[in-house]
Amino acid sequence: MEQLAPIPYHVPIMVEEVMSLLKPERGGLFVDGTLGGGGHSEALLKRLPPDARLIGIDRDADALETSTRRLSPYADRFTALHGNFFRMRSLLRLRGIPGADGILLDLGVSSHQLDAPERGFSYKFEAPLDMRMDQTAPLTAYEVVNGYGERDLVRIFRDYGEERFSPLIARRILEKRAEKPIETTTELADLIAGAIPAKFRHREQQHPARRCFQAIRIEVNGELSGLQAAVNDCIDLLNPGGRLVILTFHSLEDRIVKTAFKTAENPCVCPPKSPQCVCGRKPYGRVLTRHPLTACPVEQQSNTRSACCKLRALEKLPAGIGSDENTYTEGRR
Repeated sequence: MEQLAPIPYHVPIMVEEVMSLLKPERGGLFVDGTLGGGGHSEALLKRLPPDARLIGIDRDADALETSTRRLSPYADRFTALHGNFFRMRSLLRLRGIPGADGILLDLGVSSHQLDAPERGFSYKFEAPLDMRMDQTAPLTAYEVVNGYGERDLVRIFRDYGEERFSPLIARRILEKRAEKPIETTTELADLIAGAIPAKFRHREQQHPARRCFQAIRIEVNGELSGLQAAVNDCIDLLNPGGRLVILTFHSLEDRIVKTAFKTAENPCVCPPKSPQCVCGRKPYGRVLTRHPLTACPVEQQSNTRSACCKLRALEKLPAGIGSDENTYTEGRR
């Protein structure tokens, strides 16, 4: 098994862009819905006024333990909660918190999860097929690979991995597991690579199993099944003037976030040719990033995982603000 050199638990991406848009110096209550290793939270706590609070949420118990230790100097202003940000509304309600002034979601897998071989996220290192962000969850990558039917495997590889050879890969998996269960990440990665025609396999700069591993991880953790509702909940939870910043790492996530933000800014459902709006739906959000921000070339070079990141931000409108005021864009500094 290939060994890893010691690495930081998590390298936060686009920190300055995130801080510029969240504006923690405004004070109030902020939520980091994907706490991870605590990198973004630490940057927030350094900028928040002394009377402000930060809630950190993560479903990975390892992440909570590490980030709580990292953020111990801010223990009087920081609270860590175990849970999925999909349930942010109920997690906050249980603690008597009706709303937030800023919310951050970093939808990427943490460096620790990817680089810890025993977690089974990576095709680079041999490990049991796991891929669970919450290690108490019942569904693992092993169950998906060895238990799903051919049609469902094709669906997740196609829809979540955008893999053009989904039928070939699914068929090869069924053939292999008929002989014996597929048990490790490297076994699966080699199988996927072998299912892709050679002339296409060698055209890629990255491992040919990358897209299928992404698809299985998304399925295991339900990353997309409730994302739209979760983004809408975050917008609802914002206090007037509050801001939501979301970092995405593939087109499927970004499309969901973009659509939710667009709907918040223009919820009208009247026919496009209607002379005036009669549905009565008013804008309740203002998009701060007309085009998604990306990491600068220096950051992309120093942290290759930032290369595919897109950042979108939205501000909650005060009640009664109409679409005529919904026109500004906050660009890159």
